[in-house]
Amino acid sequence: MDDIIRNIIAFRDERDWKQFHNSKDLAISLSLEASELLELFQWSTADAVRDAKREELQDELADVLIYALTLAHDLDINVETAIRNKMKKNAAKYPVDKSLGTSKKYTDLEK
Repeated sequence: MDDIIRNIIAFRDERDWKQFHNSKDLAISLSLEASELLELFQWSTADAVRDAKREELQDELADVLIYALTLAHDLDINVETAIRNKMKKNAAKYPVDKSLGTSKKYTDLEK
């Protein structure tokens, strides 16, 4: 993971783009790229998109990840630690015995 982040930051810095990469604009770009990923699925089934638009899916997902990793780097957030901590919180909110096989939000699991 560290090597990928170093490559992303080197790519950005070689082009002097850090001046454009403040936290607000990175978050906006992340959202825009996620919307482009979502747009690939519009008016199609997931299977059709997965089969017919594999390269576009890969590219858009890569853009989302690049912006997310750049934002994490600039905010000094360790991605692996952040994910591990969030998974622990998710496990507490969605215990297996209450969430197995259901798509209910954690606030609705007790009901």
